[in-house]
Amino acid sequence: MIKLSIPHIGGKEKEYVSDAIDSTWIVPLGPYVDRFEEMLEAYLEADNIVALSAGTAAIHLGLIMAGVKRGDEVICQSLTFSASCNPIIYIGATPILIDSEPDTWNMSPTYLEDAIIDRRDKTGKYPAAIVVVHLYGMPAKMNEIMAIADKYGIPVVEDAAEALGSTYYGKKCGTIGKYGVLSFNGNKIITTSGGGALICPDKESDKRVKFLSTQARENRPYYYHTTIGYNYRLSNVSAAIGCAQMEVLPDRVRRRKEIHDLYAEGLSQISGISVLSNPADGFNSNFWLTTILLDPNFVAITPDELRERLLSRGIETRLIWRPMHMQPIYAEMPFYGSKCSEDIFSRGLCLPSGSVLENDDISFVIENIKECV
Repeated sequence: MIKLSIPHIGGKEKEYVSDAIDSTWIVPLGPYVDRFEEMLEAYLEADNIVALSAGTAAIHLGLIMAGVKRGDEVICQSLTFSASCNPIIYIGATPILIDSEPDTWNMSPTYLEDAIIDRRDKTGKYPAAIVVVHLYGMPAKMNEIMAIADKYGIPVVEDAAEALGSTYYGKKCGTIGKYGVLSFNGNKIITTSGGGALICPDKESDKRVKFLSTQARENRPYYYHTTIGYNYRLSNVSAAIGCAQMEVLPDRVRRRKEIHDLYAEGLSQISGISVLSNPADGFNSNFWLTTILLDPNFVAITPDELRERLLSRGIETRLIWRPMHMQPIYAEMPFYGSKCSEDIFSRGLCLPSGSVLENDDISFVIENIKECV
């Protein structure tokens, strides 16, 4: 089976995990957590990164740190995984969903500003935060989005869960918004078996996030709490895996880009199939997953039919994220846009993109796509 995106082994995972166990640092926090955070900071050229138990936890704390409270409204990209949106509900706020634009499949700046103005007119105040996503590693149009956010004084939580290694006009994705989110789930560019991180703007917020993510226990000789906290810190064992993964991260990003280029070249001769690629020179996706669109005017097969046919041949693919405004739990939430994200969902497919794949594997996928369509 050619899998969609399986984790790779960097080389020193067993060594570092064994060291963590031998030193009895198997609980949350420990020297590997500190080292992992330092490695992330060096790679991203950013200070104040807090390693957490999941990317979802990072979004949750990012929203809290951005000042979101119960009863607020938070703008969120509709075409994304539910973890981008669910923490808004955790807080007791209301998601305001924004359609995509076709160049990147990410949040439309036009509909973003329309929503901000309309929500002010309807509620008397602006949304409390904006959650923008770099879908499948492709950077969103952050210059336009940040200009709009700054114009109305709204903080941006930048969901770069899929975009570690992506850059936007020279800036590392995750470092552009007020808070940035990373994920180290098992299918990401690197993994800690699970886990995430929050990129903070300064040492004060870094300290506060560490406090909140360790159950908000006050510094006293007994357990004392003045605020609600969370058990969100990454374990030392997981961080040991992450340290080994970080050592090979540049190679993994380079390989994902190579895989994308192979697909783009190999599928370019098939009428009705387009590969999502960087729309301009300033966009530099890590191509966590290579994604395609099928044009029904040329291809007499749906993405789901193609997925099933490829699966029968030992190739795992995945349909594009179903937009949040098409999900039962969010169907009643305000949505601003047309049908761009719905069109992407109806025509899109994610191809096997794991950095462990060989060139022959990619050729095999391409040839089978040609045969199936």
